[in-house]
Amino acid sequence: MAAILLDLSPVICLSDDQFYDLCAKNPELRLERSATGELAIMSPTGGETGKRNSDINLELALWNRQAKLGVVFDSSTGFKLPNGAERSPDAAWIPQAKWEGLSPEQRRRFLPLCPDFVVELMSPSDTWEDLLNKMTEYQANGARLGWLIDPENKRVAIFRLGKPIELLENLSVIYGENVLPGFSLTIGNIW
Repeated sequence: MAAILLDLSPVICLSDDQFYDLCAKNPELRLERSATGELAIMSPTGGETGKRNSDINLELALWNRQAKLGVVFDSSTGFKLPNGAERSPDAAWIPQAKWEGLSPEQRRRFLPLCPDFVVELMSPSDTWEDLLNKMTEYQANGARLGWLIDPENKRVAIFRLGKPIELLENLSVIYGENVLPGFSLTIGNIW
């Protein structure tokens, strides 16, 4: 099931606090908000997607535990992007300095920044075009590296800040490049 889009603008424009409270009061819903205020209600993932997402987060967190370069976030974490959208990528990472620059209050709420690294894992309910748009939004808001992973078609779109999208198929390994030095994900395990 694709995300349900809800435009509340004829009735109300939610403030950041109201949107945060709406999410907190309805934790069973996976909500995101576009830069124009449109709400996206996303369905939970199925078992295969959940397993794949967990594997990606595990590998990223293990690398980060060794590298000690930043902080890793799962798909439950909300980010308030510079354009005003609130998004929750399937996996995300920020450098330690960005984390340390946040106040305790900022750390408790949706993080007011764009992650340096994001992953979106395509599930059967997603469309390639919608996720390409979301990844382009991350890139436009400062994400230095992003991976859009499509297990069904065994392809990965790589987004790099200031560069065109690179589409690769049938990879065995994908690398964190200069954003996540030394990180690699055996993508064959995700297919």
